[in-house]
Amino acid sequence: MKVNLTTFEQVHYPVYILEEQRLRNNLKLIASVAREAGVEIILAFKAYALWKTFPIFRQYIGATTASSLNEARLGLEEFGSPTHTFSPAYTDDDIDEMARCSSHLSFNSLSQMQRFAERARRVNPTISLGLRVNPEYSEVETLLYNPCAPGTRFGISCDKLPARLPDHIDGFHCHCHCESGADTFRRTLDRIEEKFARWFPQLKWINFGGGHLMTRRDYDVKLLVRTLNEFHARHPNLKVILEPGSAFAWQTGPLVSQVADVVEDKGITTAILNVSFTCHMPDCLEMPYRPDVRNASKQEQAEGRHVYRLGGNSCLSGDFMGYWRFDHELQIGENVIFEDMLHYTTVKTNMFNGVSHPAIAIASPDGELTVLRRYGYDDYKLRMD
Repeated sequence: MKVNLTTFEQVHYPVYILEEQRLRNNLKLIASVAREAGVEIILAFKAYALWKTFPIFRQYIGATTASSLNEARLGLEEFGSPTHTFSPAYTDDDIDEMARCSSHLSFNSLSQMQRFAERARRVNPTISLGLRVNPEYSEVETLLYNPCAPGTRFGISCDKLPARLPDHIDGFHCHCHCESGADTFRRTLDRIEEKFARWFPQLKWINFGGGHLMTRRDYDVKLLVRTLNEFHARHPNLKVILEPGSAFAWQTGPLVSQVADVVEDKGITTAILNVSFTCHMPDCLEMPYRPDVRNASKQEQAEGRHVYRLGGNSCLSGDFMGYWRFDHELQIGENVIFEDMLHYTTVKTNMFNGVSHPAIAIASPDGELTVLRRYGYDDYKLRMD
């Protein structure tokens, strides 16, 4: 089915739509950064895991990063290459299979390393092992997304590391960013080197984690490339890895929903949609942030004409956000299009309340829409089986 990529007027059901050309544009930019900076950039599944699109990704990148056994299996079995793997805590139940699926595996603590390093190497003799380190510095303001906040469960601070690392440790992994700019990375890198450079001669690689939002329009890509090349000059023995998530799918497509009803109470008009913030856009409530809505402007108050609170179709009282101003009165069945809903959103949805889950589709550059997945009653029922 051909669709209008601006209005999606031919679409009459809730659906996440990945626009292939936008995805390819992001992938081309990421591949160029990797080439110019001499680094490896890999896809973080925690942000994006639509595996039916992996053939497109494989044209531009060669690996992925996992944080669970399911993600590690997805990387090996569907992307076609072993993953770079980190978990806050491996267990006896998953370590063997995770090691089998991984090319790189980082431990979150020295106790985890002592417990599982030899076991991982027995399962996979070619695996490269690393340690997650904590530079105790991050400019992420939202505590929910700050991996270096005091009391964090992530990583080892420099005061806890031995002067001589075990021979089987090849690399350091650190993660300090969330949708951050190149200037933030540059400042953070100063702290990382200040804390951990003394160990760099003992290493083969360093993974600077995710949050490098290099596909955002105002991101200073030249500064990122320059910063990485300067780091190479200082530490030529280290292979550098970046594992962004959002950057791959940034602004690659919307969630298209429809108006199911319009209600009013005490001067507040709410358009009830056939999607849910709680179920289908959870970051909006968790972070929180108000998403952009196509052809609507954000408002602080429920004042004026055509100003609506948007409500989800679950029975949770707080399943709403507001306010947006439209240029007309919303009609039943009309599309309401939430921008930029592919990264993180598609991997964090749930089936609370049995609310119908949006389909997932991909739109080719000429507007041909292909549905990758539809959800129904069995998807809800079998989660409880």
